[in-house]
Amino acid sequence: MERILLDAGSGGKASHRLIHDLFFRYLGNAVLQRMDDAALLDLHGPVAMSTDGFTVSPLFFPGGDIGALAIHGTVNDIAMLGARPRYLTAAFVIEEGFLLADLERVVASMARAAQEAGVLIVAGDTKVVPKGAADGLFITTTGLGEVLVQPAPSGHRAAPGDVVFVSGPVGDHGLAIMAAREGLSFEVPVRSDCASLGGLVEVLLAAVPEVHVLRDPTRGGLVTTLNEIAGQSQVAIHINEEAIPVRPEVVAGCSFLGLDPLYLANEGKLVAVVPEVHADAAWAALRSHPLGVQAARIGTVCAGPSRVVITTPLGGQRLADMLEGEQLPRIC
Repeated sequence: MERILLDAGSGGKASHRLIHDLFFRYLGNAVLQRMDDAALLDLHGPVAMSTDGFTVSPLFFPGGDIGALAIHGTVNDIAMLGARPRYLTAAFVIEEGFLLADLERVVASMARAAQEAGVLIVAGDTKVVPKGAADGLFITTTGLGEVLVQPAPSGHRAAPGDVVFVSGPVGDHGLAIMAAREGLSFEVPVRSDCASLGGLVEVLLAAVPEVHVLRDPTRGGLVTTLNEIAGQSQVAIHINEEAIPVRPEVVAGCSFLGLDPLYLANEGKLVAVVPEVHADAAWAALRSHPLGVQAARIGTVCAGPSRVVITTPLGGQRLADMLEGEQLPRIC
């Protein structure tokens, strides 16, 4: 690959090749190469730190906008390490000619999302670039949080016998972005699930003494996230397709557009992997929270080569690999 292509930002195989072959070659270290959603650090006690860039198109979409997304996305990455998000920084790259009213709308949305998530934005930066040098507005946020449990959840801790949960219907965000981008309307409108998951995580951690893995299935969707966990832990993950919650309007929209909801991005869902002995408590805890009322037990972790196996409604099995290309670029 002599030039960067769009699928290098997809979260799929091209993204992983770029990270492993280039960034790890020069920047790799023991913390970075764990490849969790956030980095577990020790600064006189354990803290979680994460950073993320946001470049969604369109900037405003049903259920959210780039401002709320920039808060929720980083807050959720911190929470996936079993941490309580506390502080964020925000950096803006603004294209010359961008409407001030739209920028105010984005910043106001960030303020509301930060207040709801219980975090403070404590530092930031603003750059304005010439017209044509950026596509409207890019935002980068960095977050810091206090780790609440030890050992912290990690993609490396999935073990044979564990149970896999998803906190609610998948594919909402990806399809909402696609519909807004293309001006599509469905009989039942599709909205992004954009939300901060810190409260849901704390409810789960309070009820379950040991949570092995927490991940938010953003770019690449549920299947890509499960493949990442399987690779980190060197296990097989077996999933029951019928158990995976997908809203009927998302199923219909994906069928019309030729998309697979299991590969579409989510911005308000989590995957939890817990020991079988704690499965009932985990399920009850997830369903007790407004963001987890449709949580589902979708599969198990097994010994074997790193892979994700899906049992279909007809009883057959298929391997579910990461996508090689990109179903939908510019979604977060």
